[in-house]
Amino acid sequence: MINWFFQTLKSYPEIAIFLSLALGYYFGSFTYKGLGLGAVTATLIAAVIIGQIGITISGPLKPTFFLMFLFAIGYGVGPQFVRGIAQDGVPQAVFAAVVCVFCLAAAYVGAKLAGYDVGSAVGLYAGSQTISASMGLATDAINRTGMPAEEAKKLLDAMPVAYAVTYIFGTVGSAIVLALLGPALLGIDLEAACKKYEEEHGGKKQTGGPGTAWHQFDVRAFRVAERGLAVGKTVQQAEALLPDHRVFILRIRQAGKIMDATADTVIHAGDVVAVAGRRDVLVSLIGEQAEEIDDRELLAMPIEGVDIYVTNKDVDGKTLEELASQSSARGVFLRKITRGAIAIDIPILPNTKINRGDIVTIVGRTPDVAAATKMLGRPDRATDVADVAFIGAAIAIGALIGAIVYKAGSVPLTLSTSGGALISGLFFGWLRSVHPTFGRIPSPTVWFMNSVGLNIFIAVVGISSGPGFVAGLQQLGFSLFFWGVAVTTVPLILAMYVGKYVFRFHDAIVLGCCSGARTTTASLGMINDRAKSQIPGLGYTVTYAVGNTLLTIWGMVLVMLMT
Repeated sequence: MINWFFQTLKSYPEIAIFLSLALGYYFGSFTYKGLGLGAVTATLIAAVIIGQIGITISGPLKPTFFLMFLFAIGYGVGPQFVRGIAQDGVPQAVFAAVVCVFCLAAAYVGAKLAGYDVGSAVGLYAGSQTISASMGLATDAINRTGMPAEEAKKLLDAMPVAYAVTYIFGTVGSAIVLALLGPALLGIDLEAACKKYEEEHGGKKQTGGPGTAWHQFDVRAFRVAERGLAVGKTVQQAEALLPDHRVFILRIRQAGKIMDATADTVIHAGDVVAVAGRRDVLVSLIGEQAEEIDDRELLAMPIEGVDIYVTNKDVDGKTLEELASQSSARGVFLRKITRGAIAIDIPILPNTKINRGDIVTIVGRTPDVAAATKMLGRPDRATDVADVAFIGAAIAIGALIGAIVYKAGSVPLTLSTSGGALISGLFFGWLRSVHPTFGRIPSPTVWFMNSVGLNIFIAVVGISSGPGFVAGLQQLGFSLFFWGVAVTTVPLILAMYVGKYVFRFHDAIVLGCCSGARTTTASLGMINDRAKSQIPGLGYTVTYAVGNTLLTIWGMVLVMLMT
């Protein structure tokens, strides 16, 4: 039975690939306090074990899925990458580039001191910096060196060995260094820093929310008293009585008749007004001075919540405070801001800036939501259909451009098809944020291209290198793990001090900037938990976009440096 199973896997290697994915995603899902192997490392380990029986995988399967993965990465981070390079995210973009140089230099120096070959050096780099994608570009670079096929295979087999040994601390250690040691090294009280940041930017933490009995925004009906402050005033003047709060009079029952309120509608004693605003404002500031009425007919107005894809260049880079003063924002309230390839939730503060490519969730009356949508961009309607024609054409264009080889003397220079696909994703991802009339790729599809694309590549690498994995581990020894610890830790410590004392980032976001530049999502989650706030995420998106791109490209650069 066992012999039949092994022979079947050898005859049908596609079964071995799917078995590796099944085991990798299953065991990679287990975590302890938010930390675990992850799908990539678990898939690699499963593939290496399966590969011990000697399975040969040929054909373009590995590069095909790797191109799909790289395009998805670029497509997701494109808007933030372009913004970071060209606009107001420049300090964070430059910081991310500096940190990426630290990461490359640490891996290069560590590999040279340890005497590792090119394959082991790339694996050390990829694992310690948890940037699996770099192995794909490094593979292309090694294959283009012109060395004998047997020697190239030896280097390629060494790559996943070093990666697997160093990845675990690359993930866990990054979170420990940034979230646990970082505040102590920098002398930061993270929770206090985030509270201070919120106070400086006019925000405060809210409890409750979706899925609880409490909700932030509400509409309530109040009867205007005989000597009420609003008597004789227009709706606009009445709303201005609470200058520090956004409250809107949406409808009025006047003389028994219900009408929609306009800015110049005059309020009389005895009127019943439907007021929208934050729940605490309605309860404490209005409810104590006016009689609340259960007027179902008055309150029976269409209310909806809509996700909006921000595309309008007129609102790009404006603060929420500036947008709130627009007439088109009247009557709507903001529930959520989502930004970046990993869907980071951005804190809602008066000075928070909206960027093209953000997805904002607003709630309000249907006509008010429609006006706000027109001001911001387009509704982000849920759909399961991806523009596959766009995906295929964009990857093909990028790969064709990357395949071009330019010779500087006797040295061949090329982006490679992998680098071309990544740059194509960056360009078309940014272009869609500006002109969202084409190239729709639903978030689940982006996730599939990103996660499954990478893990099929990793599974093929693991299965192919399986027979040489154990021998490679014995040759490199356990010292490889300690080199991985050093190469992970040194760049992070340098990044923290450079971020605080050179770039002078606010204490509340400096660790988020470090997490983004090193593309370590696990550490961001731990930092947010320690801060009891989402504020550190403000430093994550631009740095993640730049870091993810450069750290991937460094795989190819490291091969050039080592050879």
